[in-house]
Amino acid sequence: MDEIAVLIPCYNESKTIEKVVKDFRAALPNAAIYVYDNNSKDGTDEIAKKAGAVVRYEFQQGKGNVIRRMFREIDAKCYIMTDGDDTYPAEEAPKLCEAVLERNADMVVGDRLSSSYFEENKRPFHNFGNSLVRGAINSMFKSDIRDIMTGYRAFSYQFVKSFPVLSKGFEIETEMSIHAIDKNMRVENVIIQYRDRPEGSVSKLNTYSDGIKVLLTIMKLYKNYKPMRFFAWIAAILTVISTAFLAPVLGEYFSTGYVERFPTLIVCCFVYLAAMQAFFAGLTLSTINQKNKQDYEMNLIYLDTEYKSKQK
Repeated sequence: MDEIAVLIPCYNESKTIEKVVKDFRAALPNAAIYVYDNNSKDGTDEIAKKAGAVVRYEFQQGKGNVIRRMFREIDAKCYIMTDGDDTYPAEEAPKLCEAVLERNADMVVGDRLSSSYFEENKRPFHNFGNSLVRGAINSMFKSDIRDIMTGYRAFSYQFVKSFPVLSKGFEIETEMSIHAIDKNMRVENVIIQYRDRPEGSVSKLNTYSDGIKVLLTIMKLYKNYKPMRFFAWIAAILTVISTAFLAPVLGEYFSTGYVERFPTLIVCCFVYLAAMQAFFAGLTLSTINQKNKQDYEMNLIYLDTEYKSKQK
């Protein structure tokens, strides 16, 4: 088991990967540095090998797929996840490791948004998107993670081995954040400096398509992790709509004694039934979700035992 493992997912980062590997080697001399190449066509893997990294491969395209492979294959007391584009300073890594190794944090967030991100990032929609996602998640899940989309994080062994990676692409950071919140894990925010990509290095993140995927992921995870709230909102909306259409029908009935709009009455009754179904679906799923949390806590006990045995 490694004391510290630096995980670098890469796709066509030949211009920057050598510097990233050497910078982390200097900042964390005793760490094992792993570069996982994701079908690069520009020789990223060979450059990383020459720089001293352990190079492995993931052939399913997408950052989420790469991280799934990393988390399965590598055992370490502390994991540092960073990008291969040289936007995250390696000298900040010891602060992230300290939170995991000395303060028992499960996830440490490298917070760019509280420092230089908005000045360094030249893509205004990225700035807006980061703020939107941060506000949405902290509001929905009652949390205080200050940078949801950052790719610079540290993790404990327990987090890595108990995190079910479902996302295939750049939604993975959102999934990690919500998982940590829902499972009551210890999360720390560490302010880091951010620098924009060097000239000639191209971002793989598409502002619009990946942004939509992230927003859809938030809604999907909100449904999965907070089913009672999600379906209660649906039930409330359906109830309000049905009541708004039913009120004139009832008004006519009480004033004339006749129901003149039977189709409206029938549809409203069905909408009320749908609202009741939504409410009870949320109730059922919240019970299942509570059982899943209990099973997760028991799984952590097993992981702690496994972790201690691997340290011997």
